[in-house]
Amino acid sequence: MFSKILNKLKSILSKKSVTEKPKTKKVTKSTKKTKTAKTSKPKKQDSKKVIESFKSLPGIGAKSAKALYDAGFKTTNQIISAKDEELLAVPGVGINLVKKLRDQK
Repeated sequence: MFSKILNKLKSILSKKSVTEKPKTKKVTKSTKKTKTAKTSKPKKQDSKKVIESFKSLPGIGAKSAKALYDAGFKTTNQIISAKDEELLAVPGVGINLVKKLRDQK
């Protein structure tokens, strides 16, 4: 039963990410002018900073931090306050990691 719930969440999350991608591709000409190579580099650095901040949480290493970032978590508070099902839907995140995070609360 739990695997059915987990599969359902994965399908919902994958549909959500698929529907969000086309929305981000629709960029007006005015925003294209503001985006330059200089603005893309800080975004990469910002993502590295966010991933590094995730590593401060108990049980989270480099791989799980990257997976959580790729899944849409942008702050440590989002990870801590997320439901167990949301965290388990992230590839590489298991029940032991969720337990460690719950002890953090």
